[in-house]
Amino acid sequence: MTDIRGATAIVGVGTTEQGQFPGLSANEIAVDAIELALADAGLEKSDVDGLITCQNLRSHIGTDEQIGLLAGLNPKYSATLDYGTGNFSLHLAVMAITCGLAETIVLCYGTNQRSAKVDFGVAVGGAANFGTVAGLVHVAGPAAMAFKRHQHLYGTTEEQLGWVSVAQREWAQRNPLAIFRKELTIDDYLASPYLVEPLRRPDLTMISDGGAAIVVTSAAKAADRPKAPVYVLGMAEQTALRGDQNPDNLLRPWLGDVASRLWSGSGLGPQDVDLLYIQDATSVWVLQMLEWYGFCKPGEAGPFLAEGHTRPGGSLPVNTNGGQLAESYMWGWLHLCEAVRQLRGECGDRQVATNGKAPEIAVDCSSHDFLKGAASILSTHR
Repeated sequence: MTDIRGATAIVGVGTTEQGQFPGLSANEIAVDAIELALADAGLEKSDVDGLITCQNLRSHIGTDEQIGLLAGLNPKYSATLDYGTGNFSLHLAVMAITCGLAETIVLCYGTNQRSAKVDFGVAVGGAANFGTVAGLVHVAGPAAMAFKRHQHLYGTTEEQLGWVSVAQREWAQRNPLAIFRKELTIDDYLASPYLVEPLRRPDLTMISDGGAAIVVTSAAKAADRPKAPVYVLGMAEQTALRGDQNPDNLLRPWLGDVASRLWSGSGLGPQDVDLLYIQDATSVWVLQMLEWYGFCKPGEAGPFLAEGHTRPGGSLPVNTNGGQLAESYMWGWLHLCEAVRQLRGECGDRQVATNGKAPEIAVDCSSHDFLKGAASILSTHR
C-alpha cells in the first residue's frame, strides 16, 4: 500500500458568499470559487494540470467538461464525481497526484440549489425504494429513526442532541460567512416544533447557493507557496451499498471501519486531534460520528455534548464554522476550507488556540447518508 502521509498538501482554499444568488449558474459560482482558491495559493491557471469537479444533486451540472471550458482550463487530468463531497474529491486528488497523473489539482463545487428550488424530498440510502413506500422521502425520516434507536439503546435525550445545534450556532455567530447567526439557546431549541419527531428545524441543514474550491499539490511544490501548506496525513473510506442488509444500519456502524483504518494508517488517534469536522446533513450524524471515531464510547456522545465539549472553549471544537446546520449546506466542502484556515491561524474571533498556538491536527469526517463514508487527517506538519 502506498504511504500517502505528507505526500500532498492543500495550498489554497476559496469560498464564495453563501445564500441565494438568482441569475448565477452553479458552474459560474464554481468558477468564482476556483479563482479565489488560486489567488489564495498564489497560483495562475497555467500552474494547474488537474481538475476535479463535483456534480450537482440529480443533474448533469458541474462536470469537468463544463467547468474546464468556463474557467479556461485545459489540464492533462480531469474527472467528475457524482457525489464528490469534500473528502471524496480530496481523496481522488491525492491518488491522482501520488500516481503521477498530475501535480497541482484544483477541486471545486458550485451550486444554485436554493435559487433553483431543487427538490430534496427524495428517499436516501440503499433501500430508497422501500423507504419511499414507507413515506421516508427525505433524510430527516431515517435520521429521526436513527436517533430513536440511539435513545432506545442508551437513553440519549432530545436535550442532549440539541446541544449539537446550539454549539454550532455559537460557532456560526463568529463566522461572517454563516447564514444562521442568530443566537440559539437550548430553551429555544426545545421550544421549536418538530419537523420529523424527534428532530426539529435546527437539526437539519440549510439549503443554499454557494461555491468552494481547494488547490492540492505535491509536497515538493507545496514548499514554496505563500501560505503554510496543510498536509494530508491520512485518509480512509468505506461503503455501505448493501443498505439495510447491513446490521443495525440506522446507526451506521460501518463508519467505525472508516475510523479504524484512518487511525491505523496514520499512526494517530482521537487523542491527537485538535479540531473535528463532521459533515452534518443532520445533527444525528454528529452524535454518531463522535462515537464511531472514538471520541466517545458508544452511548456517551449525548452527555459529552451536554457537558459543552464541542462548544467554543470546549475540549474538542467541532464544526467551528457552524457546520451545515448554521453556516451553509455545501456537501462538506466548507468544512475542509474551515479546517485549512484554522490550521493556518486565519479564523479571527473563532480561531481555536492550543496553548496559545494554532491547532496542528484536524480531522474531517463525511458521509453520503446511509451509503458510504470518508475521512481525512490534515496537519501543518508532515
